[in-house]
Amino acid sequence: MAHTHQTESMWTIKHVKDTLPKREQASHKGTFGTGLLMAGSRDMPGAAILSGLGAMRSGIGKLEIATEPEVISLMVSSLPEATYVRSGLQKIADGLVDVSPYRAVAIGPGILPDRLTEQAIENILDSHSPLILDAGALSQRNYMERPAPVILTPHPGEFSRITGVDLEELLTKRSFYAAKFAEKLGVAIVLKGDNTVIAFPDGDTWTNPTGNAALAKGGTGDTLTGMLLGMLCCHEDWKHAVLNAVFLHGACADKWAETRSIHTLLAHEISGLLPEVWKSVERE
Repeated sequence: MAHTHQTESMWTIKHVKDTLPKREQASHKGTFGTGLLMAGSRDMPGAAILSGLGAMRSGIGKLEIATEPEVISLMVSSLPEATYVRSGLQKIADGLVDVSPYRAVAIGPGILPDRLTEQAIENILDSHSPLILDAGALSQRNYMERPAPVILTPHPGEFSRITGVDLEELLTKRSFYAAKFAEKLGVAIVLKGDNTVIAFPDGDTWTNPTGNAALAKGGTGDTLTGMLLGMLCCHEDWKHAVLNAVFLHGACADKWAETRSIHTLLAHEISGLLPEVWKSVERE
């Protein structure tokens, strides 16, 4: 049965404040779950660092990063809190990693769209954890059979590539196409850009009011993927997790722009701004 698309709404700071998770005094790292991040390659090790920092700052209990041995040695000083699955992509593709215990999984930043990646994704699609697909993990697939949520995070060029919608046509009707393909593919789509559109498979569609052109720089999407992973681990409602991650990611760029030029933001600084931005929302 086709859903009627609801009119899209703006996800406001009040929505965020009402839905951010509370951290009970008696909680421990297990309360907030372990996330699995597949990111980084020899040529793009930084993507694993950026997404890893985003995840660790976003309420996750514990983070495991599946990546190349060379990437691990570069990452440990930037992110000593994470643990690692060495040659993780290969191991997951070979079915040697049990992905069922992870509260959420993200794959894509700094990863090449090759056969190994496809095989790893296929194995993870069989699991019951919410799954974020970004960058090198975005390709033409159908997710209707999957019981757990799938979140795709394309920029307009990637959206055009995986759906076949002409880019110029897409840019004139972003909400329409995001909602259409969210329903058609059975996924949530975070269509990045000015006023990012978040469309869910049930027809629920939102626009995000935060963010500015400071985010038009390499690595900011990797940080968002990590934040989505962290938020999925600590929120009870997966839709709230997605909406709040997008909102706070943009709000960090807005915080930067209050006192600094939007030309100058670096992606890793988003994670550095998040503690203050998150606190300001809690105080609203």
